[in-house]
Amino acid sequence: MRYLVFSLSFIISFNLFAQQTDVNYDENEIPDYKLPKLLITESGRKVKNVKRWEKKRRPELLEIFKHEIYGNIPEEIDISDVIVHEENGVFFDGLAKRKQVEIIFKKDDRELSADILIYTPKDSVKAPVFVGYNFSGNHTISYDPNIRLTESWVPDNPSWGIVHNQVTEQSRGVATDKWPVKKMIEAGYGVATVYCGDIDPDRDNFQDGIHPFSYQLGQFRPGYDEWGSISAWAWGLSKVMDYFTTDQDIDSTKVMVFGFSRMGKAAVWAAALDQRFAMCISNNSGCMGAALSRRRIGETIGIITYHFPHWFCENLNKYSGHEDKLPIDQHMLLGMIAPRPLYVTSATADLWSDPKGEFLSTLEAGKVYELYGKKGLPVTEMPAPNTPVSETVGYHIRTGKHDITPYDWEQFINFANKQFYSQPEE
Repeated sequence: MRYLVFSLSFIISFNLFAQQTDVNYDENEIPDYKLPKLLITESGRKVKNVKRWEKKRRPELLEIFKHEIYGNIPEEIDISDVIVHEENGVFFDGLAKRKQVEIIFKKDDRELSADILIYTPKDSVKAPVFVGYNFSGNHTISYDPNIRLTESWVPDNPSWGIVHNQVTEQSRGVATDKWPVKKMIEAGYGVATVYCGDIDPDRDNFQDGIHPFSYQLGQFRPGYDEWGSISAWAWGLSKVMDYFTTDQDIDSTKVMVFGFSRMGKAAVWAAALDQRFAMCISNNSGCMGAALSRRRIGETIGIITYHFPHWFCENLNKYSGHEDKLPIDQHMLLGMIAPRPLYVTSATADLWSDPKGEFLSTLEAGKVYELYGKKGLPVTEMPAPNTPVSETVGYHIRTGKHDITPYDWEQFINFANKQFYSQPEE
């Protein structure tokens, strides 16, 4: 029966995708939609205060997102061992120190390890840290030959010397433009990164990442409402946070989780699941990230579940072409990050990620911040490109394509400064 249901959902998704060869980018073609109420409980009661939000509405929303979109994490899996491979080397003209830490997970005869690359200001004690995933290995953010090469599966990219799904020395430093580490260090912040494939390789496999650790006898893939890769990556970020609480160089009360594209989806889900993250930054996260699903513009549920079915739980398939049937939408996910600072970004040429839908979702999430006496976005209309706006919630749309740029990082740093270090007005 389970196979039959899955097969039917796959056929439905395939047929819907076949009908969407012309992706909609026209605002005039967006269907009429009505967002589910953020501050109305499932029983129909209004949420007027923080107590009801935290005790009733937030928990029920969290369960819906787990069951219908990202999938439940079946069991707790703790770090078994920590190996420090490098510590306190001096970098960036003496401004930074570096640490390379391997966290290891074990269960029965299985073992999985993930490398955390950490830079912190040299003279800082307990530095605030930005943490997020990279796409092809920690060594890609620097040309330094001493950064450990991942042994995990990596998507082939011959131009980077990644062949047969294994990295080589040729791929060192290919993503330095995405990671302006020196800029962050000069601003007083640390930065930490992990290769996403160390936790869960980005393919429809479910055999070589963390998922098999939770399988029951005879199980070969997650159940209908069990974790896909987005949840696995979010789980991995929480495990990194577990390590941060033990590291004397890191201020674990000021850890800012960020992500670009699909790692932006993982970042917002991680921040919703784990309230230890002090801030969340979503960069061009799009469908099932920050953007409203009901708008059905750019990438839709039907398209994303067809191309990347492993990212989500199987239950999401039933909403392909039926976004209006979703009991939730992404403004509710962003609302669950309150009262912690939230920053969302878009790009003018990234229509696939629906910039307007990302803005509208962020705007709606501000209603939860108001319960806490905090301010959401300070505007009600989408700002002009390259004009950041922020209170406790921030947003910008920059000119350019689907990417993460030095301009984006400059705004992240400015926003962090405002949240952590600006003095309140008299």
